[in-house]
Amino acid sequence: MSAFAALGLTPALVQAAQALGFDEPTPIQAAAIPAAIAGRDVLGSAATGSGKTAAYAFPVLHRIDAGIRPALRRTEVLVLVPTRELAVQAGETLRQLERHLAEPAKVVVLHGGVSINPQLMALRGGAEIVVATPGRLLDVVDHNGLRLSEVECLVLDEADRLLDGGFAEELDAVLAQLPRRRQNLLFSATFPDSVQALAGRMLHDPVRIAIDDAPVAEGRIEERAIEVDPARRTPLLRHLIEQGGWTRVLVFVATRYACDHVADKLRKAGIAAEAFHGDASQGARTRVLADFKAGRVRVLVATDLGGRGIHIAQLPVVVNYDLPRSAVDYTHRIGRTARAGASGLAVSFIGAGAEAHFRLIEKRQGHRVPRERIPGFEPVEAASPAAAAGGIKGKRPSKKDKLRAAAARGE
Repeated sequence: MSAFAALGLTPALVQAAQALGFDEPTPIQAAAIPAAIAGRDVLGSAATGSGKTAAYAFPVLHRIDAGIRPALRRTEVLVLVPTRELAVQAGETLRQLERHLAEPAKVVVLHGGVSINPQLMALRGGAEIVVATPGRLLDVVDHNGLRLSEVECLVLDEADRLLDGGFAEELDAVLAQLPRRRQNLLFSATFPDSVQALAGRMLHDPVRIAIDDAPVAEGRIEERAIEVDPARRTPLLRHLIEQGGWTRVLVFVATRYACDHVADKLRKAGIAAEAFHGDASQGARTRVLADFKAGRVRVLVATDLGGRGIHIAQLPVVVNYDLPRSAVDYTHRIGRTARAGASGLAVSFIGAGAEAHFRLIEKRQGHRVPRERIPGFEPVEAASPAAAAGGIKGKRPSKKDKLRAAAARGE
């Protein structure tokens, strides 16, 4: 008996797993699939790249394959995701699997950035599974393109990102239109207070799954912290790409302007690079991502918002050109490499003004990354007193910073 057959999946899905190269279930899949098949609510926590998409894709398709199909298609499963890229990739995974069913299920993907009309047309005749971003889903419902009253299973993929990205009100609006009696599968790489509160009010007696397989903890990701002056980051990046023979690199920057600027500098140096951010059209984003996956683009320069839905197998290197705003974002960024058991490299550029912020990230991560210097790129700038004190998110002082300042003034 195959490992996936032992999880209780239908023969068609076991065959699909074999055909698509799912040799052994990952820990999150092995724990979540049987619980979801049994009809339980699931609260799943596992690192980025641990196989969470398949952990819900298999059981929701099992529900449809093992059930009685009504004469008219109705939406049984709703999958909510935070970004268009993740919507597209989750839809691709579901479609790859459902093709192996004796009676394939219809999967429709809804997201913004493109015209709503083709998506409304795709929903004609119904769809068993809908994968959507919250805003576009509500737009489709307002256009009478979809009814949520018959949804039997709700999946929240990357729940932390759904709430982090400002979707809380839209998510509440979606939940209000769903039937109270339904199965809920909630997956997240991290569990901040907002996600725990959502799970508390949404899930009924859930099976709680916490897989301690973070790439950092297992050492699958080699982390490097390189000290460099901000003005020398692009030449250093070019040097590392060429000296290291990096074939595919995902570079994170703080702004859309930096995205375009760094990609342009790399192209002028003869390195195939493209920017990836929210200002680009959906067609351009899809093309760039396809070129990156196919190896036609060597370096993808992305903002956090643009990079949230990027899931690429065998991505060897991630570079923090600009540091992320939080330790949670750091985890998400470096988790783009070392997926599905592979190893990877995560490089962070540390300027004098960013040292205190990176120390905070290290503290939250629970380990220190040794600093290093590259000959020819040694920094000459020193941290200002304000930077050394450790401001956190952007230029605005945190509540703790304000309290420290008030205490210093004797207030």
